[in-house]
Amino acid sequence: MKKIVALVSSFILLFAFQSGVEAKSAVPNKLPEFVVDISKENTYPNPTHDASELVPSRETKALLKTANVAIENPVLIKLLNESVIHPSKWSIGYSARIYLGEWPLNYVSKETSVNWEYKKINDNAVDARGSKNGQQLDYIQKAQAKVNGGLTSEVPKMEEASQLIMAKTLVKTHLPISFSTIIGAGTKIDRPYQVQSKQIGHLYGFVPAVNERGKITYGEVFLVLRGGKANIEAKNIMQQGIGAWMPIQDHVSLRYMVR
Repeated sequence: MKKIVALVSSFILLFAFQSGVEAKSAVPNKLPEFVVDISKENTYPNPTHDASELVPSRETKALLKTANVAIENPVLIKLLNESVIHPSKWSIGYSARIYLGEWPLNYVSKETSVNWEYKKINDNAVDARGSKNGQQLDYIQKAQAKVNGGLTSEVPKMEEASQLIMAKTLVKTHLPISFSTIIGAGTKIDRPYQVQSKQIGHLYGFVPAVNERGKITYGEVFLVLRGGKANIEAKNIMQQGIGAWMPIQDHVSLRYMVR
């Protein structure tokens, strides 16, 4: 009897471990079948995000090519776009060094994965133990649920660092990610489940999220004018490991269980 109990316990633990592993995976080419796009059904209209990039002007592009470190920060690029620099080729002996501040310059992704059950948001249940033919179980969001993501640690200029990470991850995953998403109360998913008689069925809802890990580069940026030429120099360069959680907007992972 003890051997049977131990065998059953081992099986349960193995099943639980496998379920946890399947909940987190690499970014797929297409969404798993248990993940539902509710962008039309969601009773709360989330703002959309896209992977559009700030386009540097011709002058800014020329300046960025002179930098000793890749600069991708859209806020800094916008600042350079709005600046007017006309160094004269006749300015012999003229030089200037303008400090533009310390900036997060670029982000390099190391690992991207998805946790399909990042946050539990709903539980619908049907008790069919007293029914002869069973009962239907539908997904209806009971209460409005807000799911937040964010950076996994504090870094300088967190908002700009978040923009860099978000832009890279949007392009890499092609998923509608954001740092927060809301599932409105009353949201219905047209995917019914049949609970057999003598069973209790549960239909759980989870918001999936993308986990991003990589390195962000910081540096002090100078605009250098010398001999009729302008260039960008970055000094005191520092790299820092960073991670982020970004919920997948207007998507719900379903898990159906019976007992």
